[in-house]
Amino acid sequence: MNNHVTVLEIDGNAVLHNLNYFKQKLRAKTKILIVLKSYGYGSSPIKIARLLEDKIDYIAVAYTDEGIDLRKAGIKIPILVLHPQVENLKLIINHNLEPNLYNFKIFYAFLNLANKSFLENYPIHLKFNTGLYRLGFSNLDIPKISKSLKNTNSIKVRSLLSHLAASEDLKEKNFTLNQIKNFTSVADEFYKIVGCKPMLHILNTSGVLNYPNAQFDMVRIGIGLFGFSNNEHTYNLKNSHNLKSIISQIHSLEKGTTVGYNRAFITEKNCKVATIPIGHADGLPRSLGNENGFVVINNEKAKIIGNVCMDMIMVNITDIKCNEGDEVIIFNNQKMIERIANASNTIVYEVLTNISRRVKKVLKLSV
Repeated sequence: MNNHVTVLEIDGNAVLHNLNYFKQKLRAKTKILIVLKSYGYGSSPIKIARLLEDKIDYIAVAYTDEGIDLRKAGIKIPILVLHPQVENLKLIINHNLEPNLYNFKIFYAFLNLANKSFLENYPIHLKFNTGLYRLGFSNLDIPKISKSLKNTNSIKVRSLLSHLAASEDLKEKNFTLNQIKNFTSVADEFYKIVGCKPMLHILNTSGVLNYPNAQFDMVRIGIGLFGFSNNEHTYNLKNSHNLKSIISQIHSLEKGTTVGYNRAFITEKNCKVATIPIGHADGLPRSLGNENGFVVINNEKAKIIGNVCMDMIMVNITDIKCNEGDEVIIFNNQKMIERIANASNTIVYEVLTNISRRVKKVLKLSV
């Protein structure tokens, strides 16, 4: 049970709208993989997976435990683990997850485990580096991979994938097009040497929008599901994350009173201050303190005063009519989330994924 009064309301209709927006950009046969890593970009991967399971082809997570959580929740469709570790390969098999293999250490570890477990055609995915230099084989590794694949029927390559480094930045168009060209060459060489044609996918959210000709067999949609695309398409999408809390207590303070840790705020006149049960442990950046950020109470902006505490913030409500127990909006649209990111010198991804697991997650869906 989670009885935290700070709640992230996930707009299921917005998620469905966003998925359909991307579907309209795809060819009829292009498959859709949704990325639910970092606990669904701070939302609820289980709730999102249940909402979309019959509308998509694949789910991807970053790590094994995220995939196990989905399986335990009854999610049946294929789940790709993007960054598996050798220590977790048995768990991957036990829970029918599909590993993305990116170097020979983990490739041989999984191959040996599959052989010892007498598996047959267990689906794996092979990642190739085309310019991001994060994870992935080189095209020069294909003959060595091929030799291992031809000596076993324990595993079967389900897909080849790569990752674009700057798909959102049109100034880097030439670099991105070269990545796509390199990936095409990898695929052609793999087909020729290995003799099979697995699925291909390289496009992420921004890639789908900016490079539609590189859809190959499947695309990966992550933050786009939740209303962001790193370009003007964001405003054709709908925000899904609505973070809310309540007023716990109201203080009437005299001029010269200090508020919060380190006495960071000193009242310049008589004022009223409200305490809200959300803090940096819930994912609200400390950088929003000292009037760098605000919340909305009864349609009015209330500046955050003093330092953001671990579990609470204090806001100035001198000119706002409100009572203890009234609703407080931390953010409920894209511009508010972007403002928090800018004020914190970070990106929207970090704002969303920083939402703590202790914050209650509620899926709102209207028919």
